[in-house]
Amino acid sequence: MPVPGLRGAEHVGFTVPDLDEADDFLVGVLGCERVYELGPFVYEDDWMHEQLNVHPRSVMRKLRFYRCGFGPNFEVFGWEPADEQRPQPRNSDIGGHHIAFYVDDLDTAVAYLRTRGVQVLGKPVESKNASAGQRWVYFLAPWGMQFELVSFPRGKAYETDATLTLWHPAHPAR
Repeated sequence: MPVPGLRGAEHVGFTVPDLDEADDFLVGVLGCERVYELGPFVYEDDWMHEQLNVHPRSVMRKLRFYRCGFGPNFEVFGWEPADEQRPQPRNSDIGGHHIAFYVDDLDTAVAYLRTRGVQVLGKPVESKNASAGQRWVYFLAPWGMQFELVSFPRGKAYETDATLTLWHPAHPAR
């Protein structure tokens, strides 16, 4: 049974080591729009622990909210943690993650990233089986966070069953 009224992902939150560097990358390279910023947030009680599961003396210096085309927005944090852990998780680590962006032309987008000095990992891959029709490639933010570009202009193999199709470029209204 689903969560009552659930409509989808609204935003993805992540913490960066340098909020200005992240802003330059998100706005200047990826083309996201900064919508607003808030902070700092400092509490003398246990609010930070009770509400956010962080050390109660941690300080959220600033958060910035971004819109990046369609899909979830980004809530990006700059923290002064009281008990910081520094390792950047890889996809294979607990908490590992990546954020994928849909692009109309993967090769053009990859070439653009390379002209901006962005580290693109390997070469674009053509998916198989249920994801046939999709091409993808990973790239890294300046702070090491993993992102992905994907493109499937004619849909993916699993979308040939109309009951499974949620969205693809040929049918954006679905």
